[in-house]
Amino acid sequence: MRIQIRPTLVFGNKNAKDPAVVDLVWLTSLLKDIEQGKTLMSACKKMGLSYRNVWQKLNNVEQALGFKLMDRVRGHGSHLSEYARYLIQFTDDFDQKTIRLGQTSLSHLEEGFAQFRVKAKKQWRLASSSDPIIQKAVIDIGGFELITAGSGEALERLLNYEVDIAGFHVSDPQSSKIISKRLQKEGMQIFPVMKRVQGLMVAKGNPHSITSTKDLLRPKIRFINRQKGSGTRLLLDTLLIKEGMDPRAIKGYENEEFTHSAIAMSILAKKADVGMGVKSVAIENGLDFIQLKDEIFFLAMGEELSANKDLAKLIRKIRALSGQTPGYKSIGLKKQILGWL
Repeated sequence: MRIQIRPTLVFGNKNAKDPAVVDLVWLTSLLKDIEQGKTLMSACKKMGLSYRNVWQKLNNVEQALGFKLMDRVRGHGSHLSEYARYLIQFTDDFDQKTIRLGQTSLSHLEEGFAQFRVKAKKQWRLASSSDPIIQKAVIDIGGFELITAGSGEALERLLNYEVDIAGFHVSDPQSSKIISKRLQKEGMQIFPVMKRVQGLMVAKGNPHSITSTKDLLRPKIRFINRQKGSGTRLLLDTLLIKEGMDPRAIKGYENEEFTHSAIAMSILAKKADVGMGVKSVAIENGLDFIQLKDEIFFLAMGEELSANKDLAKLIRKIRALSGQTPGYKSIGLKKQILGWL
């Protein structure tokens, strides 16, 4: 950042809403070029300015001052008036007299800016799987930029140092151990924050009598899926494999949405009959819910951030909200998930 303190002329009375302001350094530099034999046109080119705009600006300054800065002689160019030479001398004297004060002031100003930059709160970047508790906690705490991404994408962004924190969820201990091992190898810290229930969301009253994933194979059932790379999509695919079901036989398997709320909206709009999501979103939107699987939600970050006060506030907020919300349970101790890490 380059900081300068420069003298300016302000034309107009103290109550003027839009007073004219002229940079004296700019003006005297232009006048000096003309004094050294340059034409106004060549002086403008040197400064990279429009001849027409500079001409108009000089006319405005002369009108405001009440005297001419240049004597313009047709065919002989422009010559500085005695008033212009006085203005150049005044500006040079001003610079000499204030250079020491200016340097001291600049030093103080730069020190002040440096202190404010240190004090300024860093905006931590959090890539997280879609979850209403995470979204609310981030809004309530502040200081975090939330990027909604699938669990896999969030982890990759963290490992590529594109974000500071990754939020992800896992539904079985074996997968959790594999992810944990990779993160720890890269020097990452992992915090379990909550347990949540995933399942099938259907219209109020469950008009199609859906009770399990096997009902997704029925020809008339329209399904809405989560995007590839999301933890919810991975959970569904794992359940389908376990049940020996072919995803291609599910009507709408290829239709994707990126959040739990978007799935709920599709069902409410009758664009789909069923979709995967968390219990809290189903309740919030007046949908029925068929529980399928519990899963653990984790936050991962570099070791240097693990003791950060802002992160500690966020974790406390997530745990507090999850303890108050149907379909969630707060997890504060690693002994609550023995065998997962």
